[in-house]
Amino acid sequence: MAGLCYGKQKWPELVGEQVSMALATIHRENSYVQPIVVQAGSITPGTADFRCDRVVVIVEGSIVSRVPIVG
Repeated sequence: MAGLCYGKQKWPELVGEQVSMALATIHRENSYVQPIVVQAGSITPGTADFRCDRVVVIVEGSIVSRVPIVG
């Protein structure tokens, strides 16, 4: 399904970066998506479905802890 989405779809280079910088990078590199910040270990209702307009950014504190990926 990811082949149907526009623009860049994952950002491995953002792991370990500040969340504010990561959000700016995602927006600059793919304006079709809306980043959603989630604390590592939290339960996130409504994110089990795949969506081309969403990037889940998992953080520990203010640091990106996993690769942000469209979905």
